[in-house]
Amino acid sequence: MPLPTVILPGYLEGATAYIPLEKSLQALGFPTVTVPLRKRDWLPTVGGRSMMPILRILDRTVKQTLKQHNACQINLIGHSAGGWISRIYIGEKPYTIHGDEIESDQVWGAHSYVATLITLGTPHVSLERWTKRNLDFVKVNYPGAFYPYIRYVCVAGKSIFGARKKGSWLAFNSYQITCGNGETWGDGITPIEVAHLDNAENLTIEGVRHSPKSPGLWYGSPEILPLWTKYLV
Repeated sequence: MPLPTVILPGYLEGATAYIPLEKSLQALGFPTVTVPLRKRDWLPTVGGRSMMPILRILDRTVKQTLKQHNACQINLIGHSAGGWISRIYIGEKPYTIHGDEIESDQVWGAHSYVATLITLGTPHVSLERWTKRNLDFVKVNYPGAFYPYIRYVCVAGKSIFGARKKGSWLAFNSYQITCGNGETWGDGITPIEVAHLDNAENLTIEGVRHSPKSPGLWYGSPEILPLWTKYLV
């Protein structure tokens, strides 16, 4: 029996956008639930603030899922910012960089619950002023595929080359503020070079765009799923 799987949505996105992916994974035999976020749940995090509101809901969902399936571990899928937020959740270092909670409330230590972490279009590094503080915390405390007993799978999309021209401006600007180079390949939001981690199983998929609302294929499209769901256990 496959392990239950939990999906953590990307920044400012609600769970509804991931229902098709959730159903597709269930059809493939993976018991799956999406963290029940609403768009307004992200509002306290805007401007580079603490991700504690999201971490609390993620923790509650993981523990409910473990209990429901009488399981000891899960697969965790993080889309976009959901990937690096998942790395904070897995870790055991106090997440006290924002000074909003006492130290004992900032340690999740969920690494023992997670068999596989799959990140989809996650910027694991960023130069952008509002996300840099959080991402630097992850990079410094949990570099690369940090826990050797967790299988890290980092999926990047290669669909849009950033350029200063019509149709590529958004990609160019997003890549520029993320990695310092707008003229590179990525999924339209996240450049390939920051979507991978040292010592992880790193995949780059042609033609994949960033968001479930993007036109064409995205990471959760049925045609794309076989390329990364084979890593689920």
